[in-house]
Amino acid sequence: MTLLRSRRSVRVFQERPVPEALLEQVLEAARWAPSPHGRQPWRFVIFSDRERKERLIERMSAAWEAQLRLDQQPEEIIALRLEKSRQRIRQAPVLILACLYLEDLDRYPDAERQENERIMAIQSLGAAVQNMLLMAYELGLDTGWMCAPLFCPTVVCEALELDRRLHPQALITLGYAAADPKRRPRLPLETLVIRLDRRRSGEREEGDVS
Repeated sequence: MTLLRSRRSVRVFQERPVPEALLEQVLEAARWAPSPHGRQPWRFVIFSDRERKERLIERMSAAWEAQLRLDQQPEEIIALRLEKSRQRIRQAPVLILACLYLEDLDRYPDAERQENERIMAIQSLGAAVQNMLLMAYELGLDTGWMCAPLFCPTVVCEALELDRRLHPQALITLGYAAADPKRRPRLPLETLVIRLDRRRSGEREEGDVS
C-alpha cells in the first residue's frame, strides 16, 4: 500500500538521464501484465532525442489547437495549455509511447465479439502501463501519463514514422521529478464500492441463533 499510495503524476523533470538498466526494468514490468489469451496486444515505442520530440510536438500541437478551438476555449487558455503540454514532452528525459497492437487477437465472425476483443486489449494495456508506473516509482523514478496521442493517433504515427498497425494510446513521461506535484484527493471507498452481499439490517443468515 505504501508503493500504491506514493506513486504520483509528475509534470516537471530534472535534466538527469535515466539509466538504461532502470528503463529496462520498467519495460520488463509491463511485460507481466495480464492480457486477453496471453497475447500481450501492446507495443512500447521508446525515444528521448530532441529532434523526434520537436517533430512530435509540432505535429501534435496543430491537432491540440484545433480541438481546443472546437471546444471554444479562450485564446489565452489555448496558448497556456499548449505550452504546458509542449514543455512536459521537451523536459522528460525518456518518452514511452504505449500502443495497441491488434494483429494477434482472436478473430470472430461477428462485430460485437470482435469489438469486445479490442476492448479487452485496451484494458490490458492500462494494466501494462500501471505496472510501468509502479515499477518506475519503486526504482526512484517518476512518471506522467499523457492521453493526448489517443486523440490524434494518425498524426503521432506520421510524426514518428511508425508502423500503421500500431495504435497510439498514451505517452508516458519518465525521469526524476524536479518538484513534488500537487496530489489530487481520492474518493472515499464507500463511494466507489457497491456491495451486493451485505446483509440488510435485522436480517439473519442461516446458522444465526437468537
